[in-house]
Amino acid sequence: MAKLQKSKDKREALVKATICLVNNDGFHAAPMSKIAKMANVSPATIYLFFESKQDLVNKVYIEVKTAFSAYAFETFTTNMEVEAGFELIWNRIADFKLKDPDEAMFLAQCDNTPMIDEPSRQEGIKHLQPLLDLWHQGKEEGVIKPISDYLLYAYSINPLSFLMLAQHRGECSINKQTITEAYQAAWDSIKL
Repeated sequence: MAKLQKSKDKREALVKATICLVNNDGFHAAPMSKIAKMANVSPATIYLFFESKQDLVNKVYIEVKTAFSAYAFETFTTNMEVEAGFELIWNRIADFKLKDPDEAMFLAQCDNTPMIDEPSRQEGIKHLQPLLDLWHQGKEEGVIKPISDYLLYAYSINPLSFLMLAQHRGECSINKQTITEAYQAAWDSIKL
């Protein structure tokens, strides 16, 4: 049992080191040797858990996306009205990004890089299915603009990443009023 825990601890250390290095230095400046050093494991240990750097980055992306989605949709139910459901999900996403900024920044990096392979990217999109289904319902009910889900995401969810990064750089401070205003802007951008 102690060996299993030690193995889990090493894997978790590698995941955290990957997130930290990618956030601070980018994907290409985070070689396996540097990840291993930061995780305080031998470079060979990485290959017990991951086949390659590509496999490592893809698996960390899916893990973080899974945690993000579980948090975002934890209290959502499919019988909610479209606007109420969107507001709940949006606020949960905002809360995740503020509560777990390292993971949120990693996801933002992943959303803007060719480093994530297409099967992993598609797996990540599947994790957003409750939101996509809500938007589909909203389009059918004439509540949400009949535009692509990518545009809906770009206008309503991506601005949260921008705000989070601006706060991280010390350019702005996100408070309750900022969140309220950002939500209203997000809803206004997608509603009919």
